[in-house]
Amino acid sequence: MNNLERVRYTASNVIQNKTKFYSLTMPTDILSKCCFVSSRDEDPVAGFQRTLDEKRALEIANYIDNEQGTIPSAIILSAQDVAGVEIIGKGRTIEFLPDPRAFLILDGQHRVYGFSKAKSTLRVPVIIYVGLSRKEESRLFIDINSKQKGVPSELLLDIKRMAEYENSTEGLMRDIFDTFHSDPNSALIGKLSPAAKSKSKISRVTFNSSISPVAQFFGDRDTDELYAILNCYLKAFIYGFFKANDIEDQICNSIVFRALFSVFPEVASKVKDRFGSDYSVDNYDAVMSDMFNKISLQKIKKPGNSYKTLANHLSNSMNSSFTL
Repeated sequence: MNNLERVRYTASNVIQNKTKFYSLTMPTDILSKCCFVSSRDEDPVAGFQRTLDEKRALEIANYIDNEQGTIPSAIILSAQDVAGVEIIGKGRTIEFLPDPRAFLILDGQHRVYGFSKAKSTLRVPVIIYVGLSRKEESRLFIDINSKQKGVPSELLLDIKRMAEYENSTEGLMRDIFDTFHSDPNSALIGKLSPAAKSKSKISRVTFNSSISPVAQFFGDRDTDELYAILNCYLKAFIYGFFKANDIEDQICNSIVFRALFSVFPEVASKVKDRFGSDYSVDNYDAVMSDMFNKISLQKIKKPGNSYKTLANHLSNSMNSSFTL
């Protein structure tokens, strides 16, 4: 460590509510060598690997190396005594020793881990706090990670099309969702929330996680055909069970909705065996009518936290009526 040479970067002195920190940019190869993630780890390198998600770090490295990505958000650090931070050049330059334990990462742990795995070197924004106590570091870490929330997954899905980031399945899910959202004949009209999470409506995230697993059965059918097949299935369920028991709003429960589509392949298979590829509301109802009488109303009203458990109940309710 004594052979390390001190490095210096141009920095701006920032004061917010009487708290001072320094804003600068730093090369990622230097940054990744002088940061650690936990004051409790003896080995900063092992601490990185034990504490963080390597898959996520590799995705960041790939984004930098192969997708020409940019990462404009700042890494937030707390200088440790071993860094020997000095402010020189009339307060416009920060100088320190790039020791492996020079800076504790308060925010940006996975980005720094990704930088360490990337072949490319970028210059990235960095915020450095100097002279914080362990208590102040801990409180700042909590504030950053609890009060500065990321963009909701629902909104990211909603704008992926504009960013041209959708894969083929995501594009298909979006088109089907949008049709359910806009078609006046939709079983889910008024029950969908395209860009935000909602307790009383089905979000894109819930919709995608429910429909995507059955996409393997879609074949080469287009959006309109798939919408019609799924819409008739939901209508049969809504009219045959939910409205009949005056609990129509419960279909918007994420556990219930996922459970319905977990048994969809089983139901659709029975329809095809009896009626060919005529997936009408009446044909779905013919297959499911006995099941509707055996479903536990209480399990739908209070589905718990496992859609698989509820799906097993639905499947058992349908198969219990079988006779030769």
